[in-house]
Amino acid sequence: MESVYLETTFFGYLVSRPSRDLLVAAHQQATQDWWIERRERFDCYVSQVVIDESSAGDAEVAKRRLDIVSQLAVLEVTNEVESLARVILADGVVPEQAVRDAAHVAVAVVHGIDYLLTWNCRHLANAQILRKLSAVCTREGYEAPLICTPEELMGT
Repeated sequence: MESVYLETTFFGYLVSRPSRDLLVAAHQQATQDWWIERRERFDCYVSQVVIDESSAGDAEVAKRRLDIVSQLAVLEVTNEVESLARVILADGVVPEQAVRDAAHVAVAVVHGIDYLLTWNCRHLANAQILRKLSAVCTREGYEAPLICTPEELMGT
């Protein structure tokens, strides 16, 4: 089975109250559809970074996120992960202030995950970033996962 790393924004869209913003509401629906219809077709993983981010904010919403996150296997944040995250930041693939985004990517890369599922299109699911990330991963001896949104991983 293919593997997928679920980044924190996925859980935010999965458990939040329905938005009145049409685009956000569509993303929420796509996330719920993926969770219901597709997750069983993948080995799903998170990391301590996801757990930490999911714990933040409104206590009630954090609990809903953590109730789901706690059902998934947790990938270790190793020295190798930390080293690759530093390279991703140093090479400017993601900006310095997005250290957790670099960590999400590094966890998925080092553990050989096939897909990184996210709604973070600014620093992760972004064509320009994917191109740079792929080059960095290749140079460092890794293969980058396909970073995409739930809509893109719905299959046929």
